[in-house]
Amino acid sequence: MEVLKKLPEEVDLLLRSLSTLNVNGQEYKPTEFVLSNYIFFMCVALTVLAIIMYVAVKNLKMVPDSKVSNAVESLAQFVRDDIAAGMIPHGSKKYFGFLATLFFFILTSNIIGLIPGCKPSTGTMGVTVALSTTVFAYFNYVGFKNQGFLGYLKSFVPHGVPLAVAPVIWVIEVFSSFLRIFTLAVRLFANMYAGHIILGIFAILTSLFIEPMIEHLSAGSVVGALPSIGWLALMTALYLLEVLVAFVQAYVFTLLSAVYIGAAAEAH
Repeated sequence: MEVLKKLPEEVDLLLRSLSTLNVNGQEYKPTEFVLSNYIFFMCVALTVLAIIMYVAVKNLKMVPDSKVSNAVESLAQFVRDDIAAGMIPHGSKKYFGFLATLFFFILTSNIIGLIPGCKPSTGTMGVTVALSTTVFAYFNYVGFKNQGFLGYLKSFVPHGVPLAVAPVIWVIEVFSSFLRIFTLAVRLFANMYAGHIILGIFAILTSLFIEPMIEHLSAGSVVGALPSIGWLALMTALYLLEVLVAFVQAYVFTLLSAVYIGAAAEAH
């Protein structure tokens, strides 16, 4: 169809809009120190989260009557009971603050990214790698603190493994531990980035089919715009799905972090 000839050009513009640029929408060299668009929205997410927490704590009561306080308390209890306590058998309260910070920051960033014109800071590898590296440093710190230096290093080899293959198992386990930095980062980044590409493509298709009707209203243009109703319906359904994905990805990242912390906290 004639309108679809514009699709490749529009997709190129979409991909450019989702790439990492400076806040003015211009490309920059790796050696330049600039405020990128994703880092800007990360700062926005941090600011919004700080305001939400301030309002929630300010209105905190024995029986909260604030919707913000109720929502924050419900989510905090979810992290405490379903994630921290569920994945860390002993002493989960010590790690609750770290896990809750991860969960609320990722969730806030993901939700902000769904607002038209905004971007999720989790939609770039720079931020997700920083998050996963923080998790990596934290669970190793917990391991060394709880098991001691040698004890933690020995814990990479399960009990009962023959001495001859123990060094090979140790190297593999240490390597897989480092891989967690990338698996955590890529999982979060890929889901958020891919979701926004799909939403963008459906938005482009909706606009391409409806543009002729807006420019020139006629019976033919109205008929030609009918497919836009389907694209709009699909985009709306996907948008609602992305809201769920925003929560699920925050949950999965925090859950895996709790699993790694729980494994490092106790000898096996």
